[in-house]
Amino acid sequence: MPEWTLGYPVYSLDGALLLPAGTTLSEERLHALISSGGAAEQPKTPFLRFGTIEEDIRYFVGEPPGNSIFSNEKDLDEVIELMGRIRFARPILDSVEYFKKNDPYTYRHILMVFALSTLLSKNLVPDYQLRVREAETGPLHDFGKICVPIDILRKTTPLTRDERKNLEHHTMAGYLLLCYYSQEVGNLAARVARNHHEKRNGLGYPRGIRLDDRMVEIVAVCDIYDALTSRRPYRPVSFDNRSALEEITIMAEKNEVSWEVVQALVAHNRKGKPHFTECSVSLEKRGVTPPNNLYGVLSA
Repeated sequence: MPEWTLGYPVYSLDGALLLPAGTTLSEERLHALISSGGAAEQPKTPFLRFGTIEEDIRYFVGEPPGNSIFSNEKDLDEVIELMGRIRFARPILDSVEYFKKNDPYTYRHILMVFALSTLLSKNLVPDYQLRVREAETGPLHDFGKICVPIDILRKTTPLTRDERKNLEHHTMAGYLLLCYYSQEVGNLAARVARNHHEKRNGLGYPRGIRLDDRMVEIVAVCDIYDALTSRRPYRPVSFDNRSALEEITIMAEKNEVSWEVVQALVAHNRKGKPHFTECSVSLEKRGVTPPNNLYGVLSA
């Protein structure tokens, strides 16, 4: 990987400092981090059997707009079956429990992105084994947020520039932590964590690369969609479903996200559930931004 200097530290969930701020990353430094420990040899537990995760997923997808997207019971059963094959070591499971206790917004978000990305992969990833790998990335895309102070994640007023940079740090932190715990450089879940805010036109973060990875894009679009349609600390009212889909369509028009992934998302929002290749995405814009939306607004 090209050298990268960390602006903020990377901690494990138990508070151990793995990399201090100012660390210059290189292949050698990354391999040293991986060799220092991890969870690759730890016993793994089925994700849906941990705590109330399956119950919570079923509850969350039963609320709007999930109840429309998952209105076909067969789709939900297939998604649950595939998600049931996912197993994680204890540090991964502990991170989910951490968010459940400290940041319910993020907890709900990672489970919804898990469900949505697993559903879209049914259309966009024909190979079943690849679909399982894709599903595994869903609940891990925001893993690096364990390195972001809770008061930033839950802040209801505009972020400062430093707080915004600290929040964006979750992408690289997630990549490093997932490499550390898996003891594997650049595995799929780690790549998704690092790249899910990159864009096809190269105007995303953290590295400003041109995103051209279908597996990452599925999670990226589901991440944006759920962020728009759910309540957030910085926005008391969510986007209505049409407005959210229009926002994502605008992103596709700007070549920020893939048209095919957007088509798949829109298709699952249609009553007849057409195949995504037969789904025509409306370019008409009638949606409105909800009031008091502070996303992207920085304090002086």
